Amino acid sequence: MITKAKFQKEDVLIEALPYIQQFEHKTFVIKYGGAVMQDEELKAMVAQDVTLLRKIGINVVVVHGGGKEITSFSDKLNIKTKFINGQRYTDEETRDVVQMVLVGLINKDIVRRININGGRAVGVSGIDAELVKVRKYDNEDLGFVGEVTDVNSSFVKNLLKDGYLPVIAPIGVDENGTVYNVNADIAAGSIAGAIDALKLVYMTDIEGVKINGEFVSHLTQTEVENYIKRGIINGGMIPKVKSALDALESGVQKVHIIDGRIPHALLLEIFTNDGIGTEIVSK
Repeated sequence: MITKAKFQKEDVLIEALPYIQQFEHKTFVIKYGGAVMQDEELKAMVAQDVTLLRKIGINVVVVHGGGKEITSFSDKLNIKTKFINGQRYTDEETRDVVQMVLVGLINKDIVRRININGGRAVGVSGIDAELVKVRKYDNEDLGFVGEVTDVNSSFVKNLLKDGYLPVIAPIGVDENGTVYNVNADIAAGSIAGAIDALKLVYMTDIEGVKINGEFVSHLTQTEVENYIKRGIINGGMIPKVKSALDALESGVQKVHIIDGRIPHALLLEIFTNDGIGTEIVSK
């Protein structure tokens, strides 16, 4: 007996087919963070989703955060957590925790989960091959927080060419080899632009961008710039949309901000006509 549910599943597959054909051999950067990193079922789904993308011929790079885990470990070590305008103040002790948690714990756990599904993930940080070069953030004193000055794009592209799925921890080094914490949203945007990614996807804890309290599914670069100037886009969304704009200026064609708490959110955004989040495109 053929059920309605079967037809619905077939419809989804047919809807996905032109996108699969369109995106084959293209590169996506996925910024993975927020609540989705706390839930075991969601973590498993993300690992499945990025592996599926890789298996159908899309080059995938994952850049991950880990703010909640850093705060938790800092508390255990009696290291005070301090934020300035939404960004973590990083003194020497906190920097060591950031490096330990992001590179040693979170990065390898993501790699393990992807590889369980056959994704050929390899974990690196911005230190490896000087992947992310930085200088000290100078707009305000945030301690050892860096802003990206250069990305070793050939290193990432070579990993992709060899069939690997890079998973990148967002820390970087300056010209003297000093290690800096880097905002994961900004790192993802910089990497996406440097490697000529077609798409940059931010997995967040919200459904997308809201304008005057209302969710919007599509925004242009000009509209975003205007909303920032008017203070309509503000708070924690600012680093995401600003890095999105930088990525678009660098050649990324489309940036997506999606709710990672939705099961298989990544696939629903990429392979369905309506999507589930906010897409930002060039002017």
